[in-house]
Amino acid sequence: MDLKEALRSKLTDKELQSLKTSFDVIGHVAILEIPEGLVKKEKIIAQALLKLHKNVKTVCKKSGERSGTYRLRKLKKLAGNGFETVHKESGCLFKLDPRKAYFSVRESTERLRLAQELKPKEKILVLFSGIGPFGIVAAKKQPGCIVDMVEINPTACEYAEENIRLNKVQESVKSFCGDANKVTPSKKYDRIVMPLPETAYRFLDIAVSHCKKGGIIYLYAILGKENTEVEEEIKKHKLKIVNKRNVLPYAPGVWKVCLELKVD
Repeated sequence: MDLKEALRSKLTDKELQSLKTSFDVIGHVAILEIPEGLVKKEKIIAQALLKLHKNVKTVCKKSGERSGTYRLRKLKKLAGNGFETVHKESGCLFKLDPRKAYFSVRESTERLRLAQELKPKEKILVLFSGIGPFGIVAAKKQPGCIVDMVEINPTACEYAEENIRLNKVQESVKSFCGDANKVTPSKKYDRIVMPLPETAYRFLDIAVSHCKKGGIIYLYAILGKENTEVEEEIKKHKLKIVNKRNVLPYAPGVWKVCLELKVD
């Protein structure tokens, strides 16, 4: 039985048509989108979801878009227990509270793909690393790599430190908390990951100065028909685009993409 079937006796046909049946699950927390016309029935919907999915213990709804330096979104609890949870991905464990630290389950395939590209003994820098998923998945899938992660949100940094311990990668992964301009280690890296699609291109100067000659920068960006600012930054730093991939749809005609940039 799916969510729509479970609610057939509790919602009108019109309400069922507007019901969004897709949702994200982070650990035991399900995150729904509730259309305006269903707000009065949101708790009924949440209870039905709890009964359908035994792994879900908390149901909440999005109460706005992501915003601010930390990329956080307000969530309203509709049913169940607390928000702090442990999420499993690619054989790794990630503890977090989705209200307090950025994390996207929809990027799991991308994280695994990137980890599988790594070579033994490479040095990796992850800027805007959040609770640590890119770096920790990379370290688990390619144990010979050394990974440094930089994040500005203190709460996300605390979770990253805990996740490093949870996944037993203390020897290969280090977390640095603060502004990337100030706390990024003075090293040269084989690969640099920049998973902040809205504004990562503004930090290309940091990435270029920390990347080895011949190294690769993975720049995530939001691209549509006009991408003047991103293109100008890439040209300014004389970077060569060696690969461009659509990662996730962002809006009509707009994609979150990964640009692989070679440093010559």
